[in-house]
Amino acid sequence: MAAASPAPQSAKHWRWGESLEPLRAVLARGGLLAVPTESSYALAVDPRDRRGVEAIYDLKRRQRGRPLPVVAASLEQLAALGVAVEEPLFRRLAALWPAPLSLVVAARRGLPAAAGGDSLAVRLPGHPPLLRLLDALGVALTATSANRSGEPPVTDPDDLPALLGGRQAVIVEGGRLAGGPPSTMLALAAGDLTVLRRGRYPIAHLRRLVPELAIMAAGDGLPRDR
Repeated sequence: MAAASPAPQSAKHWRWGESLEPLRAVLARGGLLAVPTESSYALAVDPRDRRGVEAIYDLKRRQRGRPLPVVAASLEQLAALGVAVEEPLFRRLAALWPAPLSLVVAARRGLPAAAGGDSLAVRLPGHPPLLRLLDALGVALTATSANRSGEPPVTDPDDLPALLGGRQAVIVEGGRLAGGPPSTMLALAAGDLTVLRRGRYPIAHLRRLVPELAIMAAGDGLPRDR
């Protein structure tokens, strides 16, 4: 009689107060974390780990060549990815963090999360539990929405096991999330800002805080896949 096939691996759950070692271990193996963000759950891997980045593309059925956004607890964590954190315009806008405001900036070429390019969307997230987690782990992580491309992002942790089934993954419990728009995304170039995506951070508020900067709109879409 043929041996029975092993049961599919199920995602584990992690709650605050527990050891961080299971999270560190799954990241070190190129596995996935599902983490809460300002609006929905996101897929988190070490942006320097090609195995983890590939696992996200496979799970999301996402086109290769599209960079994955990154969240960090500090500018030092972003500097470790080759982000030029001392650039004056970047520092001016980084002073608005933590917030649901992503900045597309130059990053080290060859970084797996940058998908072969030399730029990356980064932010210090406006979600205190995620910010604490990043600080505790000591590394920046990717934060692309937990869903398959074209489907709504997951806001209920009970829906994550079906998405993550059979993969090395840990679900960081954050309860049911509010949903809604993703982070606002801006591109920095030649002293100007271009709005790539309108989201949770109001552009009108940004104009009041940095009135000296030209802010141009490149699109008003609110894509579900991010």
